[in-house]
Amino acid sequence: MKPSHHRRALGFAAAALASSFWGCGFYFGKIALEEMSVGSMVFYRFFFATLGLLPLLVTNRPRFTAAEWRTLLWAGFLGVPLQFLLQFKGLSLTTVSHASLMVGTMPVILAVGAVLYAKEHLHALGWWALGLSTAGACLIALGAGTHRVANGPTVIGDLLVVASMFIALGWILFNKRLMETHSAVVVTAYGTVAGALMLALIVPLAFGAPPVHGVSARAWGALAASGLLCTATTTLLWNWGMTQVPASQAGVLLNMEPLIGSLLGVFLLQERLGPLAWIGGGMILVAAVTLTTRPGAPLEDPAMV
Repeated sequence: MKPSHHRRALGFAAAALASSFWGCGFYFGKIALEEMSVGSMVFYRFFFATLGLLPLLVTNRPRFTAAEWRTLLWAGFLGVPLQFLLQFKGLSLTTVSHASLMVGTMPVILAVGAVLYAKEHLHALGWWALGLSTAGACLIALGAGTHRVANGPTVIGDLLVVASMFIALGWILFNKRLMETHSAVVVTAYGTVAGALMLALIVPLAFGAPPVHGVSARAWGALAASGLLCTATTTLLWNWGMTQVPASQAGVLLNMEPLIGSLLGVFLLQERLGPLAWIGGGMILVAAVTLTTRPGAPLEDPAMV
C-alpha cells in the first residue's frame, strides 16, 4: 500500500529531524575525543544508545528468518563498528567543518545507490535538488572559519570520512530491505545493539579498555547525548522515515547535518560563519522544500532486489 501524503510528509519530517540531530554528533564527538581515544568514544556512544533502546528490546520480539538475521548482522557491522570507527578516526584527524563537508557527499551517494541497487526512480528535479543541496553543504564547510588553526584539516582525515559515507550506504540499504517485512523499531533496536556488541569485542582489542575513571562530567554528558540523542533517537526517526518515503528523495535532507554542525560551531564554538556558508544553508533549505513539496512526487518505494 502506498503511504498517504500525510504519512509521506511525516516521513520527510522524521528524516529531517534525524539529520538535524546527527548534525550534533561531530560537536559532541569532539568534546569526548579531547579525553579519550576514538574507540572508547564510539564504544560509549553506543553503550548509551543501547541503554536507550533496551525498553524496545524487551517489548518487541524479533521474528527474523536465518537469512534476515545475517542481513541484520551485516547491517549492524557496517553501520556501527566499521562506519563509526572510520568516521571518527577521520574526525580526529580533521576539523568539524571539513568533516561536515565530507558528510555533504552522502545524499548523492545515497541517491545513486538507491537508483542502482534499490531500483528507485528519481525525477530530474530531484537530481537538481540533490546537486543544489550538496553544493550548499560544500559552501557551508568552505565558509566556516575556525580559531583552531593548529588542528587543521588533513587529506587522510577527509578521505576517511568520505569512506565512511560509502559504508553508511550499505547500512541504509540493508535496513530498507529488512523494513519491508519488519517494523522500523525492531530493525533499529536489534541492529544497533548487535553493532554495539561487536564494538564491545573490537574496541578492547584494537584500542584498549575504555576509561572509567578520570573522565570529566562534560565528556560524560557529551557521550550520553551522543548515544541517546544522536544515535538511538536519530536511527529510530530515520528508519521510520525510510518506510514512508523513497531513500533517494529523503537523501537530500541529510544535508541538514552540515547545516546544524555549522550553526553549532557559530553559537557554541565561536566559529565565524562567512557569507558563503549562509548562502549554502539557504541552498539546502530551498532544495529540501523543493523536493518534499513537489506536486505529484512519486510515493512508491520499490522493493530492493
